[in-house]
Amino acid sequence: MRRTNFDLDVLRTFSTGMELGNFAKAAERLGRSTSAVSAQLKKLEEQVGTPIFRKAGRGLALTDAGETMLGYARRLLELNDEAAAAVNSVELEGWVRLGLQEDFGETLLPEVLGRFARAHPKVRIEARVVRNAELLERVTSGKLDLALAWSDGTLTAHCERIGEVPMRWIGPSEGQPGWQAASGEPMPLASLEAPCLLRSAATKALDEAGISWRLAFVSPSLGGLWAAAAAGLGLTIRTPIGLPAKVRPLAPETIGLPDLPKLGLVLHRAEAEPQPAAARLAELVLQSVHGALREVLA
Repeated sequence: MRRTNFDLDVLRTFSTGMELGNFAKAAERLGRSTSAVSAQLKKLEEQVGTPIFRKAGRGLALTDAGETMLGYARRLLELNDEAAAAVNSVELEGWVRLGLQEDFGETLLPEVLGRFARAHPKVRIEARVVRNAELLERVTSGKLDLALAWSDGTLTAHCERIGEVPMRWIGPSEGQPGWQAASGEPMPLASLEAPCLLRSAATKALDEAGISWRLAFVSPSLGGLWAAAAAGLGLTIRTPIGLPAKVRPLAPETIGLPDLPKLGLVLHRAEAEPQPAAARLAELVLQSVHGALREVLA
């Protein structure tokens, strides 16, 4: 049986187009003509041996085979880029200081550090998982090289807006949430200690909807918040990123809660042109975050 060898250039075009939601934009980013991109996609479909696109209104959507191919394309490209970085930057050395919100500590951080360490074993990474205010203070004072933080509207000198993440009401994964608006009782709110962007968003949404609430549980850490929500001590508000199995997002209309806004996500840099090690780590952070956003927005 003849083996199929997928062209990485074609896979990159495919992946980029799906990420941007538009293959004309992918052609522009990759420096190709739209006809060249069309030819690449036709080649990929021929190699796959089955349609990977289907018509969806005026646009295109992926078939089941296309969804499967996209997942493998992203994995192949990540491995290719990791290999290229490893062999082309074997002398990369130094020290990088990375700060993240707790939401990313157990999901994004192990993946990013693992990929970076394999490619650049001579670089030492100091990672700090802290609250938003401390992340911004540390990156502006030069105590962190990079900081991945929720957006409160504060702009640092060298920041990049990554995207927006939907906020969700969170309750226990099993059983009923334990509160319904129809009960007439104040909603029990579980929250991190103030100041907290999501806590402020929750109370503002409840106040604007005319729903009374009470602070039922306050925790200094995300782990404590998950425990309280799982135990039914109160409902909380987070994004779908990094949710443990013991809690789940709730459909607001089913229990009488208001819809919530989206929360911006920003990568802050201490310098306009970071050192090579910090620049490479920033690339991996962005790749991982975009992957997480694709999952929660799918």
